[in-house]
Amino acid sequence: MSSATATQTETPKKLDKEMLVRALKLMFQARKADDREIMMKRQNKVFFQISGAGHECPQVAASMHLRGGHDWFFPYYRDRALCLGLGVTLLEMFQSSVGAEADPASAGRQMPSHWGSEKLNIVSTSSPTGTQFLQAVGCAEANRYVYGRRDELDGLTAEGDEVVMVCTGDGTTSQGEFWEALNTACNFKVPVLFLVEDNGYAISTPVEAQTAGGSVSALVKGWPNLHMQEVDGCDFEECYRAFGEAVAHCRTNQGPALIHAHVIRPYSHSMSDDETNYRPASEREAESNRDPIKQLSERLVKEKMLTQSELDELKKEWEKEVTEAAAEAETYPQPEMDKVYENVYSHDVDPTSDDFSSEPDLSGNPTTMVDLINTCLTDEMARDVRIRVFGEDVADATRAEVLEECKGKGGVFKATLGLQSKYGDDRCFNSPLAEANIVGRAIGMAVRGLKPVVEIQFFDYIWPAFHQLRNELATMRWRSGGAFKAPAVVRVPIGGYLRGGGPYHSQSGEVLFTHTPGVRVVFPSNAEDANGLLRTAIRSDDPVMFLEHKHLYRQTHNKGRNPGADYCIPFGKAKVVREGTDLTVVTYGALVHRCDQAAKEIEKESGHSVEIIDLRTLSPYDWEAIEESVKKTSKVIVAHEDSLSWGYGAEIASRISDELFEWLDGPVRRIGAADAFVGYAPRLEEATLPNPQSIAEVMRGLLAY
Repeated sequence: MSSATATQTETPKKLDKEMLVRALKLMFQARKADDREIMMKRQNKVFFQISGAGHECPQVAASMHLRGGHDWFFPYYRDRALCLGLGVTLLEMFQSSVGAEADPASAGRQMPSHWGSEKLNIVSTSSPTGTQFLQAVGCAEANRYVYGRRDELDGLTAEGDEVVMVCTGDGTTSQGEFWEALNTACNFKVPVLFLVEDNGYAISTPVEAQTAGGSVSALVKGWPNLHMQEVDGCDFEECYRAFGEAVAHCRTNQGPALIHAHVIRPYSHSMSDDETNYRPASEREAESNRDPIKQLSERLVKEKMLTQSELDELKKEWEKEVTEAAAEAETYPQPEMDKVYENVYSHDVDPTSDDFSSEPDLSGNPTTMVDLINTCLTDEMARDVRIRVFGEDVADATRAEVLEECKGKGGVFKATLGLQSKYGDDRCFNSPLAEANIVGRAIGMAVRGLKPVVEIQFFDYIWPAFHQLRNELATMRWRSGGAFKAPAVVRVPIGGYLRGGGPYHSQSGEVLFTHTPGVRVVFPSNAEDANGLLRTAIRSDDPVMFLEHKHLYRQTHNKGRNPGADYCIPFGKAKVVREGTDLTVVTYGALVHRCDQAAKEIEKESGHSVEIIDLRTLSPYDWEAIEESVKKTSKVIVAHEDSLSWGYGAEIASRISDELFEWLDGPVRRIGAADAFVGYAPRLEEATLPNPQSIAEVMRGLLAY
């Protein structure tokens, strides 16, 4: 079955008895570990089971050419044999099965077969299918960057011949991120080895319903820089040879490789599935004859490397090791219940602490918010060579030679103007027009110790990246029990009031991220705060969503002077921008100025004084400042630009009602946008978004209560 494209590399050394017996041991023990786990599930000692049965052969072949702790790995849930071959122990696997705190993959946080090992460079596996591809590409890019700047990057390690391996089933190649990752890997010639373990089914859906022509390898023939081989995934020698060539291609920096291995699936998709509902007995019986364990066992006896009795004795020993490891794992306790919050955020760096509180060292004339964001990025890139800035159109020019006559792009809002010219195109560069590509690669770089500061061009288009943001970036530290982290900063222009922005350049939706544990959410309203908060975001050790209101980029009312290259503002510290005694308004972003305008109108007409609190950060937020103000004024409005229903203000209003009820002299009011979309016509936009007049009307009603 073997077929290949790309230049052939040196042939790997010939397989001998020792190597073949080791290969059989790994495959056999992986299968028996699955069997044992299935039994433990039936005994209620294990709470989920998904097997890698039938996939063992290419995984073991790969492990014999790659090195745990040297190369990097992004496996998927069927890769038990690969992880055994790299050095994960049977005991560690069964600790994961029983949900033990001692489980090095996740400390009991993830299902079994969600692999992870800090010492072996096996990056924490998650349940979503397909999110690993772009992370693997980012990891390989990080290696190239760190190795190239190894004299400047103390504490970060990289090797010149590293390979990053990423694995998948055939069904997951239907995910768009597979193609994004393959495209980027080929484009940049990064050493990523893609293994497609094709068992013919995505749960119950056969491959011909997933893939045009029924073969993913046929679709990628001819891709530039890609070494591709299609192999019988049950023939160990064929797999071993293929991986030798593919790894050599990657190690010599010729580009990525893809191995399409046709494997079998002798068990159902998982214990929640019954394949007899969709696979006839004849198909399953024919497949069993290709079982790689059966084939390799027969070869060892046929070629007189082992007698049948010797083989039987070895299998007894190997199975005993599996049984003993499982029994030992049962003695390890699950985590205590108070560990549930451990590793949601960094233990090492607390961005809410006074360590991030500093006085500004003001210089220069007042300038705009976008200018001071650019200033912060410029200063921080000078301070920390780990920072890489990328996204759509953020570079001055990908074709750097044009900068001799062109001034450069530097982002659609010019927030990154000059960074490429000053620091080089390996530190500030353009991405493809693909939001998941940006965030996925950033995660891969961040787990290697770099500090990606990426830009999503408009919040309205963040949704392709939401999978990476919610299920990957936010969970990495927690789900790995603190073994891995991904403290990337994601800058996002957000919001409306553009007069003509329409429904796809005016969206807010910050509440979806404040509802996501593990991510800090920042939303400044003025230039100096944006500068200080962005610096804190970059210097912190957690993922940060840094939301920049587009309308505020170049306003005059929120200008500020340069506060200095070390100015930081702690997260969770609000600012009282207007003091008052009769009413509190809790707000942020573009509504700070609009609420201030409304408050001035109220004071002018009735003498009532309104206190305005700018939260500045939404997760965490400053409850103490809210509490102090409400106890003083006894009336409160929570105002935000996003839609009123199910908005950010509902959480604040609910907590005020719960904890400050006895201090209130009126109901807690909320202000938000209409539960509709922002129209292009200015009259429609005005009818949708809060404005000083509508805000003042709510203030009057509550003050009269």
